[in-house]
Amino acid sequence: MADTSDIRTPAQIEADIKRRREVLAETLDEIGVRVHPKTIVGDARAKVVANIDHTVGRAYVQVNRVVSEVRAQFVDEEGAPRLERVVPVALVVVGVVGLLALGTRRRKG
Repeated sequence: MADTSDIRTPAQIEADIKRRREVLAETLDEIGVRVHPKTIVGDARAKVVANIDHTVGRAYVQVNRVVSEVRAQFVDEEGAPRLERVVPVALVVVGVVGLLALGTRRRKG
């Protein structure tokens, strides 16, 4: 015995076929755009830029944190320099620069 629950006219069948062809054509167009070399390159660039932005953002946060920690070592809560820490560091820096200057002067001579 034949199933008669899906009885459609030829016009309905043609309309369904036309609709399915349109959907298929749209899907094929989307696939064509997705696999186009320019689209692939653009997507790859977007991923690289996003990764770089993320890495730069993380680096910025880290540098800010380090600068804040170093600053806290040399400045008190009111913003005044802590001379007990600044003076020894300044002396070391002056000594290193002086040694480098002497070493450079001896090589040229």
